[in-house]
Amino acid sequence: MTSPDPATLRRALADQLEVGGVLRTPAWREAVEAVPRELFISSFFRDAPGPDGITRYTPVSRDIDVDEWLTIVYQNETWVTQLDGHLTPDTANGPVTGFPTSSSTMPSTVVGMLESLDVEKGMNVLEIGTGTGYSTGLLCHRLGDDNITSVEVDPAISERADAALEAAGYSTWTVTGDGLLGHPRRAPYDRTIATCALRRIPYAWVRQTKPGGIILATVGPSAWSYGTGLAKLKVKEDGTAEGRIIGRASFMPARAEAAIPLSGDLSARAAYADTERKTSLSPDVLNDWMPAFLAQLAAPGAQLVCAVSDSRETVYLFDTSRESFAALTTDGDEWNVRQGGPVAIWDAIESAVTAWKDAGEPDITTVRMAVTPETHAYWIGDQQLASPDRSYSIDEKPELRWLHRYPPLST
Repeated sequence: MTSPDPATLRRALADQLEVGGVLRTPAWREAVEAVPRELFISSFFRDAPGPDGITRYTPVSRDIDVDEWLTIVYQNETWVTQLDGHLTPDTANGPVTGFPTSSSTMPSTVVGMLESLDVEKGMNVLEIGTGTGYSTGLLCHRLGDDNITSVEVDPAISERADAALEAAGYSTWTVTGDGLLGHPRRAPYDRTIATCALRRIPYAWVRQTKPGGIILATVGPSAWSYGTGLAKLKVKEDGTAEGRIIGRASFMPARAEAAIPLSGDLSARAAYADTERKTSLSPDVLNDWMPAFLAQLAAPGAQLVCAVSDSRETVYLFDTSRESFAALTTDGDEWNVRQGGPVAIWDAIESAVTAWKDAGEPDITTVRMAVTPETHAYWIGDQQLASPDRSYSIDEKPELRWLHRYPPLST
């Protein structure tokens, strides 16, 4: 049996992405056909549910079966490369459990983002989140090694990515540090792209991107694995950035914003409520992408947990940073909500989702956003959806109603 040829597999992957409408330009197709993904994911985890329902991660590497490994590498799939911030496939003995903290994102997502970046030869690009280095390699091939700066917070991941890039023939600027601060030494940038999800776009990125430049990042993360949107912003001459959500996207959260999974007795955490009432909005609606996106804007930092005790389901929302909670239980055809702490989590979510429903349930791509030195805000048309801090308009755009507003992450 003939072993698979990497070049043939790359061409097949490019064909698949082109047929799927993701790969649209010859320059990016050339990059996909040229960059050897196998150098960036020499080993990875395959996940599958165990008999107890808990996901098990099995290490895969060329040492097990080089032909199978190479074929899997070029599938249009996301492969986890690190668990719990330290466990890698080459250090795992058999199937393990854990929480994914780094991965090689599926090529269709990576290439789709790069196509949306609207790059041209000679542009200077800042990438937040080097990860395995595969997307960095695509950028290097397209724009040249010296035009790419990639920042990775995890030293071990950064070292492996840098070695893989060198092996692939790319001597680019890889930096170990907090990507939320950008990298001012190589600024200003024509483009800034993030391969991690964020609660908000740092103003430092706006400041380090040229007027007319583009910032592309996934926003809206919490402990949920969905309900996030890909934001595309253009930086303006006045030092602000404005744009819209161009589609759904899913990335692991930035390391500094990753939620610590809740443990212990959740009912005890929600034992003392300040208010209790009926709600006509079922928490089941949060299983849908757009309501989940709105919920995360209305209650940033909240974690969603479902629990069953004595055949009774309770849906919890906890914001540990604000010491607030909402607990919802069924009462016949209605839901009962108990809330505690300084932030009424469910009130904010209910207001946002209800207003969205009243507006005809528009798609996530109707959401616009703006980042200024003072604020980070979202809106849909003239419809106010949520404002857990306060509702306001700005002088230059008095017709806008903000659905959420909060200070920037970094100035």
